[in-house]
Amino acid sequence: QVQLVESGGGSVQPGGSLGLSCAVSRSEFRIIRMGWHRQAPGKQRELVASMTSDGSTNYADSVKGRFTISRDNAKNTVYLHMNNLKPEDTAVYYCKVVGNGAGYWGQGTQVTVSS
Repeated sequence: QVQLVESGGGSVQPGGSLGLSCAVSRSEFRIIRMGWHRQAPGKQRELVASMTSDGSTNYADSVKGRFTISRDNAKNTVYLHMNNLKPEDTAVYYCKVVGNGAGYWGQGTQVTVSS
């Protein structure tokens, strides 16, 4: 069974920065595609950023230029670095990895942007 352990998040003022990480429990698990999603209260879950195994990235228009997705293959960990955060970025953030023919979700971590 593959488990994803998310860390990071928290509360920050507008304009601040936060980093999220998502560690895959099994070192032999080969990540084919990874992504970060978020869900704000009363809204549907949306894809924020994604990366394929060849390093190609894709970002939602609302976060382009502010968020960066990355990975550390040695640690089998996925990251999301968020700059210039806005109140509308407030949501629960979930990582998702796809590999070995299946997709797996992290438990979610809260990000709150407020003055």
